[in-house]
Order: sequence, then C-alpha cells, then structure tokens
Amino acid sequence: MSIRKIVFDIETKNIFEEVGSNDPKDLDISVVSIYNSVTDTFESFTEDQFSKLWPILEQADMLIGYNSDHFDIPLLNKYYPGDLTKIKSLDIMREIRSVIGRRIKLDYVAASTLGRTKISHGLEAVRWWKEGKIDEIIKYCIEDVRITKDIYEYALKNNKLLYKENGGPIQEIKLDTKNWEKIEHSSMTYTLPF
Repeated sequence: MSIRKIVFDIETKNIFEEVGSNDPKDLDISVVSIYNSVTDTFESFTEDQFSKLWPILEQADMLIGYNSDHFDIPLLNKYYPGDLTKIKSLDIMREIRSVIGRRIKLDYVAASTLGRTKISHGLEAVRWWKEGKIDEIIKYCIEDVRITKDIYEYALKNNKLLYKENGGPIQEIKLDTKNWEKIEHSSMTYTLPF
C-alpha cells in the first residue's frame, strides 16, 4: 500500500502588520490548495468549503509543505475542530534548515532545483483577496503546491535540493530522506463520520 500524501499551501486574507502580531494563528485564510496523492489531483478550498477539506486531511498518512510546521499547520488548526499536529508532517523548509542552519525561500530552491520560480508572492495574494480575485489566488496557491510537490519528489529521488541566493553560486543541500515516507500510525481523532 502506498503512503497517502497531501501536499498543501495556504494563502491569507491579511498580513502580520495588519493584525499586529507575528503569530500565524492571528491571520485569516483565504485559500487552501492541496495535491492529493491518492487521486493524483489538485484542489482548492475557501473557508466555506473547509468541511470538504477535513476528511481529505484526516485520511492522509502525511502532510507535506514548505514552512508548514511553523506557519500553515498552526493557522489551519485555528479552523480545524481537531488537531492536525497528530498527522505526520514533513516541512521541507525545516529539513533544509536542519542541514544548513537557516531558512531558504521556496523561490530560491525552486529556481535552482526545478528551473522555475513561483508565479507571484503572498503579499500579492492578500491584495487579490481585497480585490475579490479569488481565481488568481487559487491559481497562485496551486502552483506553489505543484512546486512544493516537485521539490519533495526531487529530494526523495536525489537526496538533495539546490538553491542559489543573491546571484551567488548554486549550492547543494544534502538531505537524508530515508524516513520521509515511513508510515507512522497516529492516534488521530476523526472529527467526521466516514
């Protein structure tokens, strides 16, 4: 049986400066986009559709994101009736930081590893929210999920990622991925009947 993976990303309606806090839980979600390895599909959810998202997350063996343990999961947990930290999580940024001792932007990793960059940035997504351009946010968020998925798969296959900062040389980040897909059985409390 293959592991059931959800790669995900969140966009917000506001920024830290607007809420006067550095705590992700003080922000509000505009869109959550996911890649579901079981169905091999990408989907997006706005807040009024979260009841459809929860069963998908609850059936996952693993959540995969970029800066997700620090940002996305705590913020999503604000909306979720259970505790998403009970599901195994792989935060690619955390994996990178554990090797090189600091955070690297997703864009720097995507450009060097995949040869492509993000199509926008989070501040733009907040502006789109205020302008009612939900389709733009969804397009951007799904592309971030696609990049995160491709970086994850590259790392799994090659035990490394690449990055380049501020015009410097491309550098390699060696990663130990052997336990990334090891299934951990959690004591997940399901919130919805199946």
